[in-house]
Amino acid sequence: MLPFRERLRQGVMVCDGAMGTMLYARGIYINQCFDALNLHNADLIQQIHEEYIGAGAEIIETNTFGANLFKLAAYGLENQLEAINRRGVELAREVAAERAYVAGSIGPLGKPMAPLGKISVELAQSSFRRQVKALIAGGCDLLILETFTGLEEIKLAITEARKLTDLPIIAQMTFTDLGETLMGDTPERIALELSQKEIDVLGVNCSHGPAFILELIERIGPRTRLPLSAQPNAGMPRMVDGRFIYLSSPEYMAEYAKRLIQSGVSIVGGCCGSTPDHIRAMMSAVRALQPRRSCVQVQVPPDQNNHIQASICLEHKSPLAAKLGHQFVRVAELSPPRGTDPSRALEGARLLKEAGFDAVNVPDGPRATARMSPLALTHLIKENLDMQVILHYCCRDRNILGMQSDLLGMHALGVRNLLIITGDPPKLGDYPDATAVFDVDSIGLVNIVRGLNCGLDITRKTIGQPTQFLIAVGANPGAIRFDEEMRRLALKIENGAELVLTQPIFDLDRFDTFLEHIESFRVPVLMGLLPLASYRNAEFLHNEVPGMTVPEQVLSRLERAETKETAQQIGIEIARETLQAFRNRVAGVYIMPPLGRYRVAIDVVQDL
Repeated sequence: MLPFRERLRQGVMVCDGAMGTMLYARGIYINQCFDALNLHNADLIQQIHEEYIGAGAEIIETNTFGANLFKLAAYGLENQLEAINRRGVELAREVAAERAYVAGSIGPLGKPMAPLGKISVELAQSSFRRQVKALIAGGCDLLILETFTGLEEIKLAITEARKLTDLPIIAQMTFTDLGETLMGDTPERIALELSQKEIDVLGVNCSHGPAFILELIERIGPRTRLPLSAQPNAGMPRMVDGRFIYLSSPEYMAEYAKRLIQSGVSIVGGCCGSTPDHIRAMMSAVRALQPRRSCVQVQVPPDQNNHIQASICLEHKSPLAAKLGHQFVRVAELSPPRGTDPSRALEGARLLKEAGFDAVNVPDGPRATARMSPLALTHLIKENLDMQVILHYCCRDRNILGMQSDLLGMHALGVRNLLIITGDPPKLGDYPDATAVFDVDSIGLVNIVRGLNCGLDITRKTIGQPTQFLIAVGANPGAIRFDEEMRRLALKIENGAELVLTQPIFDLDRFDTFLEHIESFRVPVLMGLLPLASYRNAEFLHNEVPGMTVPEQVLSRLERAETKETAQQIGIEIARETLQAFRNRVAGVYIMPPLGRYRVAIDVVQDL
């Protein structure tokens, strides 16, 4: 292999991903000392190294991130510091051979230094010196100082390392969601100060997902001439059954790997939550942007169990998807019956189809009520009417295993259009004592479906032929916490959402603000309309339905209605006015007829 510094000058390199995530997935619980596994479970550590090299990693990090004096002392292992670090390098070296560079991993001390903490500068220096000496003795090719939260601490570590070796050093900091380190240092200050130190690469790791890391890199890049590195987490962790799961897909990480490279990054890899699947996808992105010029030989295993398949184009997913962006789409909500007789719902679907509606939208336990399975009604509509259906699918009632089973079954039954929602809590409905699952929320479920569309299940194993789901999500332009609503919508789209259906629109100014805000998202929007039936209906929605706001001027118009029929007509007029105001700015309309009055939906769109 070329010397590391020479290889770095030739082009972008790919580092490995998380070690802790892989150990955790294999049943090693977080109350154990991961670093001590170098001595007690060497085969497992080497197996993980091999998987990362097989995925294309040119740099693998030793399992020594926490092998310093203070973190080991918590397990009574401080006297084994040298043995753990030296053995960590030896294990990686045996696997890497001439296929990859071995980076000796050094993390922060885990406790604040004086004056904030009790660790003196002298003790900190001693810990860093002991760890660096042991890593050098093991035969590492370079050192990687990562996930440091304090500028002074990483500067101290660099200084102590440079006293002992001229090996290449990668220095990486981590930041909070405020764009600063825990000690309040900005990316700009980090870049300026660490550029004065004797390091070879400056970068960011951990922190958050790739989108946030890209923002940090864009702030650091203009303030240093050093090569840059970026190792993001696989998104933000979600608590699932007591375990943290990271749901950013490999293809999403790969897309941001391209953006990071285009922003000047020379080394890309992964941190918490990332796996060999993520690194394999990122390696493909690197190859797409530059031909490989290194003599490093990357051997991809012949077993392609985790092969990522490209998701098919939007317009090929369903007849409904094919219309988006090409013609104005009309969709109406069709609730499942409370009993076993679907005839009224089927008759409603027939009326809507004859009136020119492109699809019906079947909700999943709206307001936490028990009704006929929406999948059963969807199948009946498809079989009897050959009409497109958007099937709601919520996270409330099923664990992630049940969700995956449902999704695969839906696809086998011909379902292609999904509206993914978190779901209303049971306490809102008729069964307040019912339990809710919520293994994941709508963001996580979008990610799961996107994986299925790429031929991979939740564990990133192949399912054979990929699914072809159109992934739709909901949004509330009238949300009280509008910024939070937009943040979540952005995450849904980042994780694979392809269509947005909104909550009912009554306030035109707020919807205008919403459309302006999401213009950069570049996803089609179906605006939600609910033709109000009466003043009491509007008052109920405004005061008792979560997320629903009816402006005072709308309430006043309905309150002045002298008869029930007049009120209904006013409700239709309000919906028509709203539709006409925005029809040229949305991809279509999604109408929620009150109390199953499907002819009202037809009346709203008759002028179209």
